[in-house]
Amino acid sequence: MSGPLGGVRVVDLSRILAGPYCTMLLGDLGADIIKIELPGVGDETRRWGPPFVEGESAYFLAVNRNKRSVTIDLRSDGGRRVLQRLLATADVVIDNFRPGTLEGFGFGRDEVLAAWPRIIGCSISAFGASGPFRERPGFDFAIQAMGGIMSVTGPEEGAPSKVAVAIVDITAGLYAGMAILAALHARGRDGRGQWIDVSLLGSQLAWLANLASSYLLTGREPARLGNAHPNIAPYELFPVADGHIAIAVGTDAQFGTLAQVLALPDLAGDPRFRTNADRIAHRDALRVALEAATRARSGAEILELLIAGGIPCAPLLTVGQALTSEPARALGAVFEMAHPMVGTLPQIRWPFDLGGTPASARLPPPILGEHTEEVLANLGFDAGEIARMRADGAI
Repeated sequence: MSGPLGGVRVVDLSRILAGPYCTMLLGDLGADIIKIELPGVGDETRRWGPPFVEGESAYFLAVNRNKRSVTIDLRSDGGRRVLQRLLATADVVIDNFRPGTLEGFGFGRDEVLAAWPRIIGCSISAFGASGPFRERPGFDFAIQAMGGIMSVTGPEEGAPSKVAVAIVDITAGLYAGMAILAALHARGRDGRGQWIDVSLLGSQLAWLANLASSYLLTGREPARLGNAHPNIAPYELFPVADGHIAIAVGTDAQFGTLAQVLALPDLAGDPRFRTNADRIAHRDALRVALEAATRARSGAEILELLIAGGIPCAPLLTVGQALTSEPARALGAVFEMAHPMVGTLPQIRWPFDLGGTPASARLPPPILGEHTEEVLANLGFDAGEIARMRADGAI
């Protein structure tokens, strides 16, 4: 056993991003993840590129470590027989098929829970398992458009924009992982499994958070503000002589300090800017006054002043600069593991530390079907059965 989830087996029927991100984190925590893929095809993200490295897509490599790949075709008798044996050994099964797909294979939630009452099932879908939209497909981009976040992302005078990372999928995977851990805890208490439903749309609506609350309480649609904050000012990017920096002032006291370190002592006493509510009401005038001071100096000079004054701030970094920055190195945010095709494979580390039962990277993202014979042999299939199923296309 390794990590807090050592001894937990997860049968992963998911693909693309939300489900695989969830199961990667469970794998990092020690769970044994059996990734089920279609023979000769596999997870769609295996073909999402460029970039590819030695035939492996960067996308797939990002979210599939700590898993074993088993190829089975659920449309075949042999494939379904393999899944039956796997489920008999499993603690968790996760999928992101359209609702009703597993029922068509004979593995609907009622059948699974009846056969294995301690199992935790988790289904991730676009719009949930019930209701009039249950059968509609939905990728991250469409849910960002439908879920409101796109309407408030982008410049004030410009088109709405998606978040660059597939944030709906990522957060749905996080919500799924949290729910699975809760269900495992409940099973430890009462001995019963259960089925979990996670929807992409519900996940996106949930993390609207303060924006949703503002609308629900006032009936006013949030505006698109570029990098500015709807409820706090100043809280956005500001130009400097050599680029931009982020300044995030959360209290009136911090604003007073900001005015002092930028040599703008009259700003803090200006009745237009005395409180946060005042600053929100006069956001444009405040931005003009601050930009006049920040433009005259380099980013490094302004940041040094702000950090010394205790003002939350940061340089604007590219992805590459962020991954190689001193704070990222201090966190150990990027590590390397060996991969049979790629060689040395850089990975993003999990963002948590458990002092007594640490997470770990034990297996690189698998080659398609890499572990099929190993897992089937462990399930009790002999060499002849495995060969026949391979010849029939079941594995």
